[in-house]
Amino acid sequence: MNQKKALWMAGTKAGLKKGWDGFLWIMKIVVPISFLTALLAWSGWLNRLDFLLAPVMDFLSLPTMAALPLVIGMLANIYGAIAAMAVLPFTTAQMTLMGIFLLTAHNLIQEGIIQARSGLHPLKATLFRLFAAVATVLLVAPFLQDSPAMTIPAGSVTTAAIPLFQMVREWAWTTLELSIKIFLICMTLLTLLEILKALGWITNIVNLFSPLLKIMGLDKKLGFLWMTAIVFGLSYGGAVIVEETKDGSLSKEDLEMLHLSIGINHSMVEDPALFMSLGLSAFWLYVPRLIMAIVTVRLLRLWFRFSKKARH
Repeated sequence: MNQKKALWMAGTKAGLKKGWDGFLWIMKIVVPISFLTALLAWSGWLNRLDFLLAPVMDFLSLPTMAALPLVIGMLANIYGAIAAMAVLPFTTAQMTLMGIFLLTAHNLIQEGIIQARSGLHPLKATLFRLFAAVATVLLVAPFLQDSPAMTIPAGSVTTAAIPLFQMVREWAWTTLELSIKIFLICMTLLTLLEILKALGWITNIVNLFSPLLKIMGLDKKLGFLWMTAIVFGLSYGGAVIVEETKDGSLSKEDLEMLHLSIGINHSMVEDPALFMSLGLSAFWLYVPRLIMAIVTVRLLRLWFRFSKKARH
């Protein structure tokens, strides 16, 4: 009993430290990016990019100003994208579509390198995630149309519509609210994960999710790596994924199916929760990507099967 209590205490202590460190790290991104985004929107510079960005954003059923958080998210990470989204006037439907896109296609450079080191070509990983993100948004968009009264047209961010001081005050309040939510999410989730690790329950959780692995079309031997990516993401869990694939025990086909699956679905604990802090529905943040991952792996499995038959 005392040993179990000690493990709980150790897990809690480690989790609180990681949660605080993670929160500080995120804030170093959120605060400057959200302020620069608010300043960019207030200045009216976003309007000058309409002719370049409007066709692409229209294709995704999004206003032109959505390009800024999407680009930030694709090149950097979820936190910077959310910081930008929080200070721009998007509707719930628009933020949901952006959330779906970014949950699949974010931090593409860093995570592409991680996937390359553990078995998948970085260009293939990146292009596939972009394709999956676009396809999922296009399929979901018809179900998330705002009413005409709610729709915010491209170029709706006006130049110097309010005094600079008022803009800064509104930005500070919005960022404070977002920061409090991110703090609670980081502290709670990372503490819980560290407690589970300390108690040695992660393996049991993987076994518990074995039926889900079968639905996903993945072999049980991929369970630990899949669970690592699902819980910790490609960046946080990257070291584990890379190390676990070094021994060569997994086939090229297994690794490709794993990577394409987790490319669409990873960090399913923290990242969707961050978007939910903006008031978005958990259903749309989880279910479409889950279906896309299942369909992708099933189609890839069929492709491998037919390819083998063709060779023989």
